[in-house]
Order: sequence, then C-alpha cells, then structure tokens
Amino acid sequence: MRTRLAVILLCILSVPSVQAQAVKSGFFKTSDGIRIHYLEAGSGRPLVFIPGWTMPAWIWQKQIDEFSKAYHVIAVDPRSQGESDKPPYGHLPETRARDYKELVDQLALEQPILVGWSMACGELIKYVEQFGADNIAGLVLVDGYLTEKPSDLFAPISGWMNQLQQDRQKQADGFVRSMFKKPQPEDYLKRVIDASVQVPADTAVVLIYNMIAVKDFSPGLARINRSVLFTYQPESQPSADFLKSKLGDRLRLERFDGDGHALFVDDAEKFNHVLKEFLQTLPK
Repeated sequence: MRTRLAVILLCILSVPSVQAQAVKSGFFKTSDGIRIHYLEAGSGRPLVFIPGWTMPAWIWQKQIDEFSKAYHVIAVDPRSQGESDKPPYGHLPETRARDYKELVDQLALEQPILVGWSMACGELIKYVEQFGADNIAGLVLVDGYLTEKPSDLFAPISGWMNQLQQDRQKQADGFVRSMFKKPQPEDYLKRVIDASVQVPADTAVVLIYNMIAVKDFSPGLARINRSVLFTYQPESQPSADFLKSKLGDRLRLERFDGDGHALFVDDAEKFNHVLKEFLQTLPK
C-alpha cells in the first residue's frame, strides 16, 4: 500500500503545474526621448494591458498573474504615469497611442492583442486611426467613455478639473475609491491612491481635457477590421450602444452588473474568463 501511495504521489508531483510567471521590469525610449516603463511576464502570444487615467501598470496584477501562464503579457505605465518619465508635454491621445505602437515595435510583438481601460480606450482608437489594425490581432476596450461627441462631458466635469489642481490628494482619494463597488483592502486602495498622485496635477488635468477634446472617434473606428470586446458596467451603456452602432458584428459586448469602473479588479474571475473566451475566438 505504501509503495502504491508513493507511486501515485510521484505521478502527481511529476505533472507540470501551470503557474504565473515571474514579472520583469523594463524600459524603452520613445522617439521623442521619453522613458516608458513596462512589466513583462510569460511567453506566447503577446497581450498588452494599458491602464486608465493616472493609474499604474500593476493595477492589472490579477490579469498579469493569470494570463502570464499562457501568454506573453506586457503591462504599460503610460507616459507621466507609474514609473515612466513625467514630461510637461506629449499628453495628446495620439502621442500616447504612438508610444504604444513604439512599444509593440521595440519589443517585436507580432499580432498583439491590445487591452485598454478607461482613457486608454480612446487612445487605442487613435492607435488604429494612425497605424491601422493590420498589425494587431484584436482590441479589448474596458469601460471607456466613447460617444459621438466626447466634448459633451466638459461641462459636467470642468469643476472637478479645477478641484484637482486645488487639492490633488483629496480628489485622488475620492476618485480611486469610486472606481470600485466591491470591498477592497484599505492598504490596496492607499497604494492605488499613492500611485495616482504621482502624476502631476496639471498633467492630470491636461489628460482629461485632451480626452474629452477629441472631436470624433469615427475615423479610428472606421479603420478597425479586427474583433473588438467591450466590457463595461451599467453606467457605460451609452458607450456600448455607440460602439455597437459603429462596429456592428465586429463587436462583442459583456456587461458587468454590480461592478465598478475597475471591473477587472472588482470581478477579476469573471473578467479573466470573458477575456479568455474572447482570445480563443481570434485567428492564430
């Protein structure tokens, strides 16, 4: 009996386990001289994660851990965020989109899937507008504000943009806590808040202004010839409707009821499952 148990145990231990891969930290320099930081783990098909306004690359940690088991995962600190340089220029969506294209080129990523959250959704549409979609395998847009007229948002948030410059810490605290509907550990929330306030206040405001100053997403949407997944919470239903009207059958919608803006943190298990299913539908 002991021998049989030993053999069974040996067989179990000899089966390779699928584990998250070690995360490496790297930098590359853009064509205008800015050092961009990124996290990298795993191997296989490339999967690039881009965070939203003032957020760090590591906010995708639950996705890095899961997808690095089978994919080459890269999570980016956009310029002026996280550990990337914080220059007083280059914060247009078009410029940040160019940064992502240069990351793809410098890391020699073949047919990556690009995943953008919040502000990064518009930046990825600008990516396609400038560079086309032939060099990517698919797009995943996570709870971004995408409408016919983004500038309509200016009046409702202009006061908040002023408050950002008056009390950066207070506004970052309120914003970060509002991103979640599920309880998060206090030390985690403080870590995200601390990362957010590393973005200079004036830069934070300029990023918002440039996001809502986009006149029309139609040129970029018209160039999308790849499958697109849009995951969103109920407040973003107008964005889902707008994307559906522009992309038709190229778009897959997944609504996350009961989750907040950072839905991939609030319900990481569901988000990862939805993303895995979408990735499996993409041509190799």
